[in-house]
Amino acid sequence: MILQMTRASPLSFVEFAILSPMSKTDAHSLDPIPDEQFLEAHDAAEGKPAGVRFLAFNTVIDIEAYGETAACQAAFEEARALCRRYERLFSRTLPHSDIARINSAHGQPVAIDPLTYDLLERALSYCAESEGAFDITVGPAVRLWNFHEGTVPDDGALAEAVRHVDWHALRLWKTPAATAAESDADAATEAVPGFEAAPEPKACFAQLADPDAAVDAGGIAKGWIADALVAAMEAHGLSGTIVNLGGNVAVSGTKPTGDPWRVGIRDPRDPSQLIGAVPLVVGSAVTSGVYERCFTAPDGTEYLARLHEVQDDGPVLARKKNTKKGQKESYHEPSLLPWENIASAHVEIDFNSPAEPVE
Repeated sequence: MILQMTRASPLSFVEFAILSPMSKTDAHSLDPIPDEQFLEAHDAAEGKPAGVRFLAFNTVIDIEAYGETAACQAAFEEARALCRRYERLFSRTLPHSDIARINSAHGQPVAIDPLTYDLLERALSYCAESEGAFDITVGPAVRLWNFHEGTVPDDGALAEAVRHVDWHALRLWKTPAATAAESDADAATEAVPGFEAAPEPKACFAQLADPDAAVDAGGIAKGWIADALVAAMEAHGLSGTIVNLGGNVAVSGTKPTGDPWRVGIRDPRDPSQLIGAVPLVVGSAVTSGVYERCFTAPDGTEYLARLHEVQDDGPVLARKKNTKKGQKESYHEPSLLPWENIASAHVEIDFNSPAEPVE
Protein backbone atom coordinates (compact mmCIF):
# COMPACT_ATOMS: atom_id res chain seq x y z
CA MET A 1 0.00 0.00 0.00
CA ILE A 2 1.52 3.32 -1.07
CA LEU A 3 1.45 6.05 1.52
CA GLN A 4 -0.49 9.07 0.33
CA MET A 5 0.88 12.08 2.17
CA THR A 6 -1.61 14.58 3.59
CA ARG A 7 -1.13 18.17 4.65
CA ALA A 8 -2.90 19.87 7.53
CA SER A 9 -2.67 23.27 5.86
CA PRO A 10 -1.79 24.65 2.41
CA LEU A 11 1.89 25.00 1.64
CA SER A 12 3.29 28.41 2.41
CA PHE A 13 6.35 29.44 0.44
CA VAL A 14 8.10 32.48 1.84
CA GLU A 15 10.24 34.19 -0.77
CA PHE A 16 12.75 36.23 1.18
CA ALA A 17 16.35 36.00 2.39
CA ILE A 18 17.29 34.00 -0.69
CA LEU A 19 20.53 32.13 -0.13
CA SER A 20 23.09 32.87 -2.82
CA PRO A 21 24.44 30.08 -5.01
CA MET A 22 28.04 28.98 -4.79
CA SER A 23 30.08 30.25 -7.70
CA LYS A 24 31.28 27.65 -10.18
CA THR A 25 34.83 28.20 -8.94
CA ASP A 26 33.82 27.67 -5.32
CA ALA A 27 31.68 24.64 -6.16
CA HIS A 28 34.68 22.96 -7.76
CA SER A 29 37.18 23.78 -5.02
CA LEU A 30 35.47 23.63 -1.63
CA ASP A 31 34.36 20.12 -0.80
CA PRO A 32 36.95 17.36 -1.24
CA ILE A 33 35.71 14.12 -2.78
CA PRO A 34 37.06 10.85 -1.34
CA ASP A 35 39.82 9.31 -3.50
CA GLU A 36 39.39 12.10 -6.02
CA GLN A 37 42.89 11.61 -7.45
CA PHE A 38 42.46 7.90 -8.22
CA LEU A 39 42.61 7.30 -11.97
CA GLU A 40 43.32 4.31 -14.21
CA ALA A 41 43.32 4.47 -18.00
CA HIS A 42 44.14 2.18 -20.90
CA ASP A 43 44.43 2.67 -24.64
CA ALA A 44 42.52 0.72 -27.24
CA ALA A 45 44.25 -2.54 -28.19
CA GLU A 46 43.40 -5.74 -30.08
CA GLY A 47 39.84 -4.66 -30.77
CA LYS A 48 39.23 -3.62 -27.18
CA PRO A 49 38.02 -0.04 -26.52
CA ALA A 50 40.01 2.64 -24.74
CA GLY A 51 38.85 3.16 -21.21
CA VAL A 52 39.16 5.04 -17.95
CA ARG A 53 38.29 4.19 -14.34
CA PHE A 54 37.92 6.60 -11.43
CA LEU A 55 35.87 7.02 -8.27
CA ALA A 56 32.85 9.29 -7.87
CA PHE A 57 29.41 9.24 -6.24
CA ASN A 58 30.69 6.68 -3.72
CA THR A 59 31.17 4.10 -6.46
CA VAL A 60 33.50 3.00 -9.26
CA ILE A 61 33.06 4.73 -12.62
CA ASP A 62 34.06 2.82 -15.77
CA ILE A 63 33.88 4.50 -19.18
CA GLU A 64 34.96 2.92 -22.46
CA ALA A 65 34.86 4.20 -26.02
CA TYR A 66 35.85 3.50 -29.61
CA GLY A 67 37.32 6.36 -31.62
CA GLU A 68 40.48 8.30 -32.39
CA THR A 69 42.96 8.25 -29.49
CA ALA A 70 42.93 12.02 -29.01
CA ALA A 71 39.14 12.15 -29.15
CA CYS A 72 38.83 9.38 -26.56
CA GLN A 73 41.27 11.09 -24.20
CA ALA A 74 39.47 14.44 -24.51
CA ALA A 75 36.10 12.76 -23.93
CA PHE A 76 37.38 10.91 -20.86
CA GLU A 77 38.81 14.11 -19.39
CA GLU A 78 35.53 15.94 -19.93
CA ALA A 79 33.51 13.09 -18.43
CA ARG A 80 35.68 13.03 -15.31
CA ALA A 81 35.43 16.81 -14.91
CA LEU A 82 31.65 16.65 -15.34
CA CYS A 83 31.40 13.96 -12.65
CA ARG A 84 33.29 16.19 -10.23
CA ARG A 85 30.94 19.06 -10.95
CA TYR A 86 27.81 16.93 -10.69
CA GLU A 87 28.91 15.41 -7.39
CA ARG A 88 29.62 18.82 -5.91
CA LEU A 89 26.16 19.97 -6.98
CA PHE A 90 24.00 16.91 -6.24
CA SER A 91 25.63 15.24 -3.22
CA ARG A 92 23.53 15.05 -0.07
CA THR A 93 26.62 14.86 2.15
CA LEU A 94 29.00 17.46 0.67
CA PRO A 95 28.12 20.55 2.74
CA HIS A 96 28.34 23.14 -0.04
CA SER A 97 26.38 21.23 -2.67
CA ASP A 98 23.08 22.62 -3.93
CA ILE A 99 21.20 19.70 -2.38
CA ALA A 100 22.85 20.16 1.03
CA ARG A 101 22.17 23.91 0.97
CA ILE A 102 18.49 23.33 0.13
CA ASN A 103 18.22 20.88 3.02
CA SER A 104 19.91 23.21 5.50
CA ALA A 105 18.02 26.36 4.48
CA HIS A 106 15.22 25.84 7.06
CA GLY A 107 12.52 26.43 4.46
CA GLN A 108 14.03 29.51 2.84
CA PRO A 109 14.59 29.83 -0.94
CA VAL A 110 18.00 28.84 -2.27
CA ALA A 111 19.59 29.91 -5.53
CA ILE A 112 20.75 26.81 -7.39
CA ASP A 113 22.67 25.86 -10.52
CA PRO A 114 20.58 25.30 -13.69
CA LEU A 115 21.83 21.70 -13.74
CA THR A 116 20.42 21.10 -10.27
CA TYR A 117 17.19 22.73 -11.38
CA ASP A 118 16.91 20.35 -14.34
CA LEU A 119 17.60 17.30 -12.16
CA LEU A 120 15.01 18.29 -9.56
CA GLU A 121 12.44 19.28 -12.18
CA ARG A 122 12.70 15.84 -13.75
CA ALA A 123 12.55 14.21 -10.34
CA LEU A 124 9.31 16.02 -9.53
CA SER A 125 7.81 14.86 -12.81
CA TYR A 126 8.62 11.24 -11.85
CA CYS A 127 7.11 11.82 -8.39
CA ALA A 128 3.90 13.01 -10.02
CA GLU A 129 3.81 10.21 -12.62
CA SER A 130 4.34 7.55 -9.96
CA GLU A 131 1.80 9.19 -7.64
CA GLY A 132 4.41 9.54 -4.93
CA ALA A 133 5.80 5.99 -5.03
CA PHE A 134 9.05 7.70 -6.03
CA ASP A 135 9.66 10.66 -3.73
CA ILE A 136 12.61 13.03 -4.05
CA THR A 137 12.06 14.27 -0.46
CA VAL A 138 12.64 10.90 1.18
CA GLY A 139 15.80 12.31 2.79
CA PRO A 140 14.51 12.54 6.40
CA ALA A 141 13.83 8.80 6.45
CA VAL A 142 16.85 7.69 4.42
CA ARG A 143 19.37 9.44 6.65
CA LEU A 144 18.15 7.46 9.68
CA TRP A 145 19.60 4.31 8.14
CA ASN A 146 23.34 3.61 8.00
CA PHE A 147 24.15 0.61 5.84
CA HIS A 148 27.87 0.96 6.54
CA GLU A 149 27.46 0.74 10.31
CA GLY A 150 24.33 -1.44 10.28
CA THR A 151 22.08 1.15 11.95
CA VAL A 152 18.36 0.30 12.12
CA PRO A 153 16.22 3.33 13.06
CA ASP A 154 13.72 3.31 15.87
CA ASP A 155 10.17 2.78 14.64
CA GLY A 156 9.02 6.00 16.27
CA ALA A 157 11.82 8.03 14.70
CA LEU A 158 11.09 6.52 11.30
CA ALA A 159 7.38 7.28 11.60
CA GLU A 160 8.18 10.90 12.53
CA ALA A 161 10.59 11.19 9.57
CA VAL A 162 7.97 9.93 7.12
CA ARG A 163 5.70 12.78 8.20
CA HIS A 164 8.14 15.09 6.42
CA VAL A 165 8.34 13.08 3.19
CA ASP A 166 6.15 14.81 0.62
CA TRP A 167 7.39 15.83 -2.80
CA HIS A 168 4.75 18.55 -2.96
CA ALA A 169 6.87 20.47 -0.44
CA LEU A 170 9.61 21.11 -3.01
CA ARG A 171 9.07 24.18 -5.15
CA LEU A 172 11.20 25.22 -8.13
CA TRP A 173 11.07 28.47 -10.09
CA LYS A 174 13.07 30.76 -12.32
CA THR A 175 13.32 34.54 -12.48
CA PRO A 176 15.00 36.81 -15.03
CA ALA A 177 18.66 37.25 -14.15
CA ALA A 178 18.99 40.68 -15.78
CA THR A 179 18.32 43.93 -13.97
CA ALA A 180 15.82 46.47 -15.31
CA ALA A 181 18.65 48.57 -16.77
CA GLU A 182 20.12 45.52 -18.50
CA SER A 183 16.68 44.65 -19.86
CA ASP A 184 16.37 48.16 -21.34
CA ALA A 185 19.77 47.77 -22.98
CA ASP A 186 18.73 44.42 -24.42
CA ALA A 187 15.56 45.97 -25.80
CA ALA A 188 17.62 48.67 -27.54
CA THR A 189 19.96 46.17 -29.16
CA GLU A 190 17.02 44.09 -30.37
CA ALA A 191 16.07 46.98 -32.67
CA VAL A 192 19.40 46.82 -34.55
CA PRO A 193 18.78 45.29 -38.00
CA GLY A 194 20.31 41.84 -38.31
CA PHE A 195 20.94 41.53 -34.57
CA GLU A 196 19.37 38.55 -32.86
CA ALA A 197 19.18 38.90 -29.10
CA ALA A 198 20.30 35.93 -27.02
CA PRO A 199 17.68 34.27 -24.80
CA GLU A 200 17.43 36.03 -21.48
CA PRO A 201 19.24 34.02 -18.77
CA LYS A 202 17.20 32.82 -15.82
CA ALA A 203 18.16 32.52 -12.19
CA CYS A 204 17.05 29.20 -10.66
CA PHE A 205 15.66 28.69 -7.17
CA ALA A 206 14.47 25.86 -4.93
CA GLN A 207 12.56 25.89 -1.67
CA LEU A 208 11.24 23.31 0.78
CA ALA A 209 7.99 24.40 2.43
CA ASP A 210 8.63 22.03 5.34
CA PRO A 211 11.82 23.06 7.20
CA ASP A 212 12.25 19.45 8.35
CA ALA A 213 11.98 17.99 4.84
CA ALA A 214 15.10 16.99 2.91
CA VAL A 215 15.87 16.27 -0.72
CA ASP A 216 17.80 13.11 -1.62
CA ALA A 217 18.61 12.80 -5.32
CA GLY A 218 20.07 9.29 -5.04
CA GLY A 219 17.13 7.68 -6.83
CA ILE A 220 17.58 9.70 -10.02
CA ALA A 221 21.04 11.31 -10.07
CA LYS A 222 23.10 8.46 -11.53
CA GLY A 223 20.66 7.89 -14.39
CA TRP A 224 20.58 11.62 -15.15
CA ILE A 225 24.38 11.78 -14.98
CA ALA A 226 24.87 8.70 -17.17
CA ASP A 227 22.69 10.25 -19.88
CA ALA A 228 24.57 13.56 -19.59
CA LEU A 229 27.96 11.85 -19.87
CA VAL A 230 26.93 9.89 -22.95
CA ALA A 231 25.66 13.09 -24.59
CA ALA A 232 28.88 14.93 -23.78
CA MET A 233 31.03 12.12 -25.17
CA GLU A 234 28.99 11.87 -28.36
CA ALA A 235 30.06 15.45 -29.14
CA HIS A 236 33.65 14.18 -29.51
CA GLY A 237 32.72 12.10 -32.54
CA LEU A 238 33.19 8.69 -30.93
CA SER A 239 31.73 5.69 -32.72
CA GLY A 240 30.73 3.89 -29.54
CA THR A 241 30.55 4.74 -25.84
CA ILE A 242 29.59 2.85 -22.70
CA VAL A 243 29.30 4.47 -19.26
CA ASN A 244 28.97 2.40 -16.08
CA LEU A 245 28.19 4.30 -12.89
CA GLY A 246 28.28 1.44 -10.43
CA GLY A 247 25.52 -0.50 -12.19
CA ASN A 248 23.78 2.35 -14.04
CA VAL A 249 24.92 1.53 -17.57
CA ALA A 250 24.27 3.84 -20.53
CA VAL A 251 25.49 3.29 -24.09
CA SER A 252 25.63 4.99 -27.45
CA GLY A 253 26.79 3.66 -30.81
CA THR A 254 28.26 0.24 -31.51
CA LYS A 255 31.50 -1.68 -31.57
CA PRO A 256 33.68 -1.39 -34.72
CA THR A 257 32.14 -4.65 -35.93
CA GLY A 258 28.69 -3.08 -35.83
CA ASP A 259 27.70 -5.29 -32.91
CA PRO A 260 25.77 -3.72 -30.01
CA TRP A 261 27.18 -3.35 -26.54
CA ARG A 262 26.30 -6.25 -24.25
CA VAL A 263 25.42 -5.47 -20.64
CA GLY A 264 26.07 -8.46 -18.40
CA ILE A 265 23.86 -9.31 -15.41
CA ARG A 266 25.57 -10.78 -12.36
CA ASP A 267 24.18 -13.82 -10.61
CA PRO A 268 23.24 -12.62 -7.09
CA ARG A 269 23.95 -16.10 -5.72
CA ASP A 270 27.44 -16.09 -7.26
CA PRO A 271 28.56 -12.56 -8.19
CA SER A 272 31.57 -13.94 -10.07
CA GLN A 273 29.20 -15.40 -12.67
CA LEU A 274 26.77 -13.88 -15.18
CA ILE A 275 23.22 -15.07 -15.72
CA GLY A 276 22.63 -13.23 -18.97
CA ALA A 277 23.36 -10.15 -21.06
CA VAL A 278 21.29 -7.38 -22.64
CA PRO A 279 22.29 -6.03 -26.08
CA LEU A 280 22.05 -2.24 -26.34
CA VAL A 281 22.88 0.36 -28.98
CA VAL A 282 21.18 3.45 -27.54
CA GLY A 283 19.73 3.66 -24.03
CA SER A 284 20.58 2.23 -20.65
CA ALA A 285 20.15 -0.79 -18.42
CA VAL A 286 19.68 -0.38 -14.68
CA THR A 287 19.38 -3.20 -12.17
CA SER A 288 18.94 -3.30 -8.41
CA GLY A 289 20.81 -5.90 -6.40
CA VAL A 290 20.06 -7.60 -3.07
CA TYR A 291 23.57 -8.52 -1.99
CA GLU A 292 25.77 -5.41 -2.09
CA ARG A 293 23.89 -2.72 -0.14
CA CYS A 294 22.70 -4.73 2.81
CA PHE A 295 23.55 -5.57 6.41
CA THR A 296 22.55 -8.03 9.12
CA ALA A 297 21.13 -6.62 12.35
CA PRO A 298 21.99 -8.11 15.77
CA ASP A 299 18.69 -10.02 15.79
CA GLY A 300 19.69 -11.79 12.56
CA THR A 301 17.44 -9.80 10.22
CA GLU A 302 19.11 -8.93 6.94
CA TYR A 303 18.12 -5.51 5.58
CA LEU A 304 18.24 -4.87 1.84
CA ALA A 305 18.00 -1.31 0.57
CA ARG A 306 15.14 -0.13 -1.63
CA LEU A 307 15.54 3.63 -1.49
CA HIS A 308 13.17 6.35 -2.73
CA GLU A 309 10.06 4.18 -2.74
CA VAL A 310 7.68 5.28 0.00
CA GLN A 311 5.13 3.03 1.67
CA ASP A 312 3.33 3.09 4.98
CA ASP A 313 6.48 2.14 6.91
CA GLY A 314 8.80 4.64 5.24
CA PRO A 315 11.42 3.98 2.56
CA VAL A 316 10.90 0.52 1.19
CA LEU A 317 13.28 -2.07 2.57
CA ALA A 318 13.18 -5.76 1.72
CA ARG A 319 13.86 -7.75 4.86
CA LYS A 320 15.32 -11.24 4.61
CA LYS A 321 14.41 -13.19 7.72
CA ASN A 322 16.72 -15.78 9.23
CA THR A 323 15.17 -19.25 9.16
CA LYS A 324 15.77 -22.46 11.00
CA LYS A 325 17.68 -25.23 9.29
CA GLY A 326 15.61 -26.93 6.60
CA GLN A 327 13.14 -24.08 6.27
CA LYS A 328 12.81 -21.96 3.18
CA GLU A 329 14.05 -18.38 3.43
CA SER A 330 11.28 -15.81 3.26
CA TYR A 331 11.40 -12.27 1.93
CA HIS A 332 9.19 -9.26 2.39
CA GLU A 333 9.19 -7.67 -1.05
CA PRO A 334 6.69 -4.81 -1.53
CA SER A 335 5.01 -4.44 -4.86
CA LEU A 336 6.90 -2.14 -7.22
CA LEU A 337 5.50 0.08 -9.93
CA PRO A 338 6.63 -0.53 -13.52
CA TRP A 339 9.34 2.07 -14.15
CA GLU A 340 9.94 1.50 -17.86
CA ASN A 341 7.85 4.57 -18.69
CA ILE A 342 9.47 6.79 -16.07
CA ALA A 343 13.00 7.46 -17.35
CA SER A 344 13.30 8.31 -21.02
CA ALA A 345 15.23 5.80 -23.11
CA HIS A 346 15.91 3.63 -20.06
CA VAL A 347 15.40 -0.10 -19.83
CA GLU A 348 14.71 -1.12 -16.24
CA ILE A 349 15.90 -4.68 -15.69
CA ASP A 350 15.68 -6.21 -12.22
CA PHE A 351 17.61 -9.45 -12.09
CA ASN A 352 18.53 -8.79 -8.43
CA SER A 353 22.06 -7.80 -9.38
CA PRO A 354 24.03 -4.81 -10.67
CA ALA A 355 24.66 -4.58 -14.40
CA GLU A 356 28.15 -4.59 -15.85
CA PRO A 357 29.47 -4.26 -19.38
CA VAL A 358 30.96 -7.41 -20.84
CA GLU A 359 32.80 -8.06 -24.07
